[in-house]
Amino acid sequence: MQKLNVKAVAIAAGFTWAIYVLFAGWAAAAGWGGRIVDVLDSYYIGYGPTFLGGIIGGLWAFFDGLIAGLIFTLIHNKVCARG
Repeated sequence: MQKLNVKAVAIAAGFTWAIYVLFAGWAAAAGWGGRIVDVLDSYYIGYGPTFLGGIIGGLWAFFDGLIAGLIFTLIHNKVCARG
């Protein structure tokens, strides 16, 4: 197996999670999926089922996903990759 690009995976994970959280907040503002927003609201300060709340949650989620992608990639490269 080849090593993964740490920077690329971390940024991709950050953007992926941020987009999900952003749209979940906006969907909850329209009446769909409010329970997931309630759960994430306890983790992300300022996140809620509003337009601005979705943006705030998306920013928090980007950095959360960035860190998770970084940790995942570093562990993967240490354990699975050769070379």
